[in-house]
Amino acid sequence: MAARRDKTHYLYIAVIAAVLLGITVGFAAPGVAVELKPLGTGFVNLIKMMISPVIFCTIVLGIGSVRKAAKVGAVGGLALGYFMVMSTVALAIGLVVGNLLEPGSGLHLTEAARHAGEAQAKAGGAESTPEFLLGIIPTTLVSAFTGGEVLQTLLVALLCGFALQAMGTAGEPVLRGIGHVQKLVFRVLAMIMWAAPVGAFGAIAAVVGATGIDALKSLAVIMIGFYTTCLLFVFVVLGTLLRVCTGVSIFALLRYLGREFLLILSTSSSESALPRLIAKMEHLGVSRPVTGITVPTGYSFNLDGTAIYLTMSSLFVAEAMGKPLALGEQISLLLFMIVASKGAAGVTGAGLATLAGGLQSHRPELVDGVGLIVGIDRFMSEARALTNFAGNAVATVLIGTWTKEFDRERATEVLAGRMPFDETTLIDDGHGARPDEAPVAVPAPSTDSSAAPSAAPSADPSAGAKDGVPA
Repeated sequence: MAARRDKTHYLYIAVIAAVLLGITVGFAAPGVAVELKPLGTGFVNLIKMMISPVIFCTIVLGIGSVRKAAKVGAVGGLALGYFMVMSTVALAIGLVVGNLLEPGSGLHLTEAARHAGEAQAKAGGAESTPEFLLGIIPTTLVSAFTGGEVLQTLLVALLCGFALQAMGTAGEPVLRGIGHVQKLVFRVLAMIMWAAPVGAFGAIAAVVGATGIDALKSLAVIMIGFYTTCLLFVFVVLGTLLRVCTGVSIFALLRYLGREFLLILSTSSSESALPRLIAKMEHLGVSRPVTGITVPTGYSFNLDGTAIYLTMSSLFVAEAMGKPLALGEQISLLLFMIVASKGAAGVTGAGLATLAGGLQSHRPELVDGVGLIVGIDRFMSEARALTNFAGNAVATVLIGTWTKEFDRERATEVLAGRMPFDETTLIDDGHGARPDEAPVAVPAPSTDSSAAPSAAPSADPSAGAKDGVPA
């Protein structure tokens, strides 16, 4: 088992090296670097291919292991309430910092930037609330998986989970089958991760080659201000909330998720780390039902980084155009854009399209100014994705604590490194469902009878008791 962990350790060292090499190539040969973009796109697409089955298996197994449907509804309601509050806090912080910095002052709009802004406005056409709600319903049961829509997959998984729950013992064989499918899905995902260095190299090289150093210099104020605001939100707001409510250190939690942050940084997409976040939150000690509901829902409704981005970018564009927004206009516009951004998590460039679409509907004369930040949007997308991811990790631990579905003793052991995460299977078998709530034995026949009760045996006979091995 130690050898396996060593191999994955070298994998992420290779990712870091690939990122540095990509930056070097981007500056040294920008023309060549831009042509490497398909490498990054291909890797992200491989990850996205696995997201729907991961969400489906996790939610169905989570709901199927809970006796009362009301408990699932309580978790979902609490999560949505929390998401609304934190989005409002993120909006307020972005507004305050944006008004203090006035980052757009002194910039001038070029003709090229004007056309770029128009293009983004067309891409970000406003979607009405009925259209958004109807879009959650898939055309067929299967199209939810083939379309790659997180909310559609979430709906189908919820329906199947409640149906299996109502079936009682008759649904046990189906739950066991889905458990085996989950093991297969995570094993495939672990195989895909070995392509991460190639994907990271292509993605970083392309964005550096396309952007260049000049754009970074001229727009440094908005970039630095945005990154600083995101850091303050994560470490001060989320960190304080996490410490007070759960006793967990934000630094320990983020260190535990270090590989996921590296993956997001190299691909600029928080969606690339969604399957791993689900697996790691279960391993940390959050029950399977809470993890299965909170994480996928949070990826569509808990967009803290996007909220900060939209507020600061709107103020930046208005200042740069010489048409600053009044306080009432700021609040009206930004609340509209938060609603419009739901479901766009993990999609590179979605924040920019939402920004343009919101300005088009409220202040059309400002749309041209969006072109000013097109060049650096990819770098701001990094901070958006990292902040969204951190917000969802913290939310999962908080919801687990408030619903008494968080094993704090286990979390202490995991964060201390005494119960390492299994990078080979990416699954923590048996911990997700609390013993007092599991009417069925959700998956996994085992060949290892010596595994500890808190962590069921691995599906891989050669892996042994993964959690019992010292770090």
